[in-house]
Amino acid sequence: MLPETIRVKYTEEEAEYVSIRPLVQQEFRGTELVDMILNVTGKDVARIQQILRSGTIVFHSYRYWWQGFEAESAALAGILAKYPDAEPSREFRVGDCAEVILESRGAPAAHTIRLRREAAGKKRLLRSRSFWDCLMDIAREAAPAYREYSYALRGDVYWSALTRERVMRLVAEAERYAPRTLRVQLGVLPSISQITYVCPRAG
Repeated sequence: MLPETIRVKYTEEEAEYVSIRPLVQQEFRGTELVDMILNVTGKDVARIQQILRSGTIVFHSYRYWWQGFEAESAALAGILAKYPDAEPSREFRVGDCAEVILESRGAPAAHTIRLRREAAGKKRLLRSRSFWDCLMDIAREAAPAYREYSYALRGDVYWSALTRERVMRLVAEAERYAPRTLRVQLGVLPSISQITYVCPRAG
């Protein structure tokens, strides 16, 4: 069993110097804490147990602390069973894609552009296509490979490399089809080398 409620403290993570950000306290349900850790670890029971025992994690630029405790494997397995598993045989479908992440080379990537369908799907005046349509054309051509189910992104993740020719085509299409507010964000497109597609599961 997990504790019903856990008192958690958190503050913004600040690298290389002592944080002076305000410290916040909040009551988490045990399942809520596991849900947050799952976004970092995936379905790794041993690692989740270790983090619960250590009583600290960094998530979305915040550091969280709590009084560490032991969590039974059976209790965690019961919670994790409610979450989706990866399905490598799951085919990519353009209609399922809700977000595209464009990245340059490097770890971490020097440039990252995250585009939601709602924003990239807006059409400019007198244009019959949107920049989202251009991105989905690339997906149809490149046949993205299944990578994983991402608990942080809440969906199946597919990936493909971008040839230089396709990158330059996207640069031209961004200038032609992307709304002005989006074109500012797309200014780093020439340095992009790969594209990730996020497909949430229905239900």
